[in-house]
Amino acid sequence: MTRTWYGSRAALGRLAVLASLAGGALLLSGCNDKNKFAAPPPSKVTVAAPTQAPVTLYAEFTGKTAASLAVDLEARVQGYLTAIGYRDGDAVKKGAELFEIEKDQYRDQVALQKAQLAIAQAKEANAKVQYERQLAMGQKEAASQRSVDDMRTAFDEAKGQVAADQANLDLADLTYSYASVRAPFDGVVTRHLVDVGSLVGSSGPTKLATILQVDPLYVYFNMTEQQQIDMREALAAQGKTLRDVRESRVEPPVEVALGRDETFKYAGKIDYIAPQLDGATGSLQMRASLPNKTVELIPGQFVRVRVPTGKIEKALLVNDTAVRSNQAGSYVMVVGKDNVVEQRYVTTGPVRGQLRVITKGLNADDQVVIGSIQRAIAGKKVAPVNGAMAAVPEDPAPATGSPNLNAKSSTP
Repeated sequence: MTRTWYGSRAALGRLAVLASLAGGALLLSGCNDKNKFAAPPPSKVTVAAPTQAPVTLYAEFTGKTAASLAVDLEARVQGYLTAIGYRDGDAVKKGAELFEIEKDQYRDQVALQKAQLAIAQAKEANAKVQYERQLAMGQKEAASQRSVDDMRTAFDEAKGQVAADQANLDLADLTYSYASVRAPFDGVVTRHLVDVGSLVGSSGPTKLATILQVDPLYVYFNMTEQQQIDMREALAAQGKTLRDVRESRVEPPVEVALGRDETFKYAGKIDYIAPQLDGATGSLQMRASLPNKTVELIPGQFVRVRVPTGKIEKALLVNDTAVRSNQAGSYVMVVGKDNVVEQRYVTTGPVRGQLRVITKGLNADDQVVIGSIQRAIAGKKVAPVNGAMAAVPEDPAPATGSPNLNAKSSTP
């Protein structure tokens, strides 16, 4: 009985194990049916067609500002400096007395010359009377011809002395005027270099200060050979040449910005083009003149200069953030047929606000990825969502009174 019981118990255990295995197999089979692989939906990306707008093309340079006039104020006569008539850095008007050198000796010299001139004039008047008397007597044969000639000589000598004394007086007046150093034009005066009480002009002219005219202000910059070609083409669109700029006073507009400024808010005109290239750099020096009434710009600053060279009437623009680059160049992601992403290499132009000009490689009806760009992988399908490009900023107007180089020009 005991053996039979143990045998039955073992058999039951084996049956339980088999049942458990069978149940596990069925369970696994059921799980496989429920976890079949399902592909994720396409990634959503924002797309928009390029914006079309007229865009002015510019050539950009680095320039440096300079005063339109700069003159050293010098003492041309010897003496002690008695007064300074301005505060360092003052804006002064033409003719303002800026420095005074002791005047007494030069004033006395003027008085002496005036006295000598008066004596000479009195002698001239007497000599004239004597000559006229002798001439009348000679006509009546009451005086010899020699006496008449002697009186004529004395009269001529008296006139010559008057002329000499007048010249000496004029020279004395001029020397006296040098004792006052005056502003030759409206401008700003630098700090004084000589203090009151100092002896100046003892061994030649003594520099006292410098006066600068900063309105208008000059900006000098250099144009490369390729930029010269672009400018010639822009002028040719108006039937003009660089020679016209030099000889006919055609003054192309320019715009200037400080290094940190995003906008070119200072407008001026090109008023000088060098007649020859710099042999060392192969560049051509140019100069722009711009009004500076508020003196926001000062001489010696480095600035950014741009000159309009043409205009694209229907330029394609995309968000600058949509343009990527690698070793092969710049590119954008475009959603094409069947919503498949394509990597499109493009040629870029200037930036206009938040937009970048695309000059080659893009069509007006292309759908450019502008949002969730990291999800746009070349060759993969996406779910495009319509968006919009950034707004196009207004095209800047040319400088007031300057000819518009963009008129009648075309895509270069």
